[in-house]
Amino acid sequence: MYIYNVTINIDESIHEEFSTWIKAHIPQVLATGKFTEARLVQVLVEEEMGGTTYAVQYTAKSKEHLEAYYTEDAAKLREEGMKKFADKMLGFRTELRVIEDFKA
Repeated sequence: MYIYNVTINIDESIHEEFSTWIKAHIPQVLATGKFTEARLVQVLVEEEMGGTTYAVQYTAKSKEHLEAYYTEDAAKLREEGMKKFADKMLGFRTELRVIEDFKA
């Protein structure tokens, strides 16, 4: 299992608009069929640049599903956010491979 993690710092001036947008954007990413679930979290750090930082964690069953997302869907889905928020957000993406899950 793989986690596609997108971390984004949002300028306070667009916080409300971004919050509304991301909650509509996540279902669009899930609708590609490449991911089984997603989680939106706030990163609890104080950034020197200010703003609020979020991470969206999308779970993919395989590396192949993740690669298919990059090839078939990523550019189109990223474009809207970049056009809408351009210089008011800063983001980076990481891939994580789940080794083992533990439950309490």
